[in-house]
Amino acid sequence: MRRVRAHLRIHGRVQGVGFRWSMQREARKLGVNGWVRNLPDGTVEAVIEGDPERVEALIGWAHQGPAFARVTRVEVKWEEPGNEHGFIVTG
Repeated sequence: MRRVRAHLRIHGRVQGVGFRWSMQREARKLGVNGWVRNLPDGTVEAVIEGDPERVEALIGWAHQGPAFARVTRVEVKWEEPGNEHGFIVTG
């Protein structure tokens, strides 16, 4: 099975609105692996790995986020797949 890895930086009102936990729930529903964390500058960083269509679906979700988020921009960098297992919330 082909795997891809996307490194995201999500801008806007994305901290204090349940973004990380909602992303974890979506990732688990989609069956993708990786992690998500808050950064000191107010953005959210995430690495998503898995089936290309499922990774694209989670990237699409990240453009909206949970109900109280206001996403203004999502930067996506494609990387070589690593060996992520599960989907965790850090930082």
